Amino acid sequence: MYKDDFNLASGCYLLNHSVGRALKSSQDDFNQHFFAPWQTSNKEPWQQWLPAINRFTAALSLLFNSPSEQFCPQVNLSSALTKLVMSHPRLQQADCKVLMAQSDFPSMGFAMQKALASSAKIEFIPEHLDLTDSAVWQQYIKPDIDLVFISHVYSNTGQQAPVAEISKYCKQIGCLSIVDVAQSAGILPLDLSQIDVDFMIGSSVKWLCSGPGAAYLWVSKAQLAMCEPQDVGWFSHQNPFEFDINHFVYHESALRFWGGTPSIAPFVIAGHSIHYFARLGINKVRTHNLALLAQLTTALAPYVVSPVEPARCSGTAIINFAEQQTAVLAALAEANISVDVRAYGMRVSPHIYNDSSDIEQLIKVVKQVIK
Repeated sequence: MYKDDFNLASGCYLLNHSVGRALKSSQDDFNQHFFAPWQTSNKEPWQQWLPAINRFTAALSLLFNSPSEQFCPQVNLSSALTKLVMSHPRLQQADCKVLMAQSDFPSMGFAMQKALASSAKIEFIPEHLDLTDSAVWQQYIKPDIDLVFISHVYSNTGQQAPVAEISKYCKQIGCLSIVDVAQSAGILPLDLSQIDVDFMIGSSVKWLCSGPGAAYLWVSKAQLAMCEPQDVGWFSHQNPFEFDINHFVYHESALRFWGGTPSIAPFVIAGHSIHYFARLGINKVRTHNLALLAQLTTALAPYVVSPVEPARCSGTAIINFAEQQTAVLAALAEANISVDVRAYGMRVSPHIYNDSSDIEQLIKVVKQVIK
C-alpha cells in the first residue's frame, strides 16, 4: 500500500537502519520550498526559506508530542551533543561524571570526551550486559553520576533501552538524562510529554527517510534556562536581525543552540518527510515493522541474536549465520536484496514500504544457502 509513496529501485531494500528511501513527493516539495523562492523572484529568498525551519520543528513537535520551541535544528548528532555538553554548568565541572554504554555509537563517545572538562570521567556499561533490562542500568546509575546517556536503540545489537524506566530512575537520584533517537525516530514511538528525559538528540536520515544533514536537539523546559551555548551565531540571538555586535542575548527557545547562518535544504526535505510519518502515525509503522520482524525471526529462529520481544527489540533483526555468513550475504546481494553486516551479524530492517513478500524472498534465498 505504501510502496507507491516512496522511491524504490528494483530488488528489496532492507537497510532502513542506515538510510531510509525518499518520498516520491519530496522532489516537488523541495523545488517549491527551496528552489522556487531562489529562482522565480528578484527578492532575496530568506523570508521564504526560513519558514521551512519552522515547518521542520513543527513536524518534530507532532512526531514527539512536545512544543516546537523546544527543538533546535542541528547539522548532526555529534555537533548537537558537543554544543549541549559545553552549554551546561553541571557538565563543565571538573569532577563531572557521565555514564554511557560501550555499545553506544562511537561518535557519541568521541564528542563527549572532547566536550567535557579534561578531568571529567566517563564510565561505560560493559558490552556484554543486557541493555534492555532496567535493573542493569540501575546497577550503574549512582548519585555521583551527572549525566546518563541513553541510546533508545543500539544499532549493532538490535536492543531497545527502557528509556521511561531509566529516565525515571535518573530523576529519583538527581542525574540528568539524554536520549539518542538516531536509530529509533520514525519506528519506535516516543512521547516527550510522558518520558521524563532532560535532553534528546536525533537525526532524520534513517527511518524518517529525510536524507543527511537534518539533525535536531531537544531541551526540556526545566533545563533550557540552565544552558548557555558557547558555539553561537546570529541565529542563536533573541533577535537575529538586531545587528548590534556589542549586544548578545540568548534566544529564549532552544534556538539558542542554532548558531550562524543555517543550512536550509536538508530541513526542507526533512520537514516534508517527518510530517508524512507524523500524520501516518508511528504506532502504525511499528505494528507493520513488528509483523515483518516476526515473520523473519520465526523462519530463521536458530540464527537470530537480537531480542524478539516488542518491548526489547528495535526495528532491526540481527541474524548470525556463523561460518555461512559470507555465503548468505553473497546470495542476498546476487538476489538484489540489500542488507548489511556488523560485529554481531547481518542487519535486516523492514519499513512501512516493505511487505511480506520482501521478507519471504529473503528467507527463501537464505534457506537455499543454509539448507
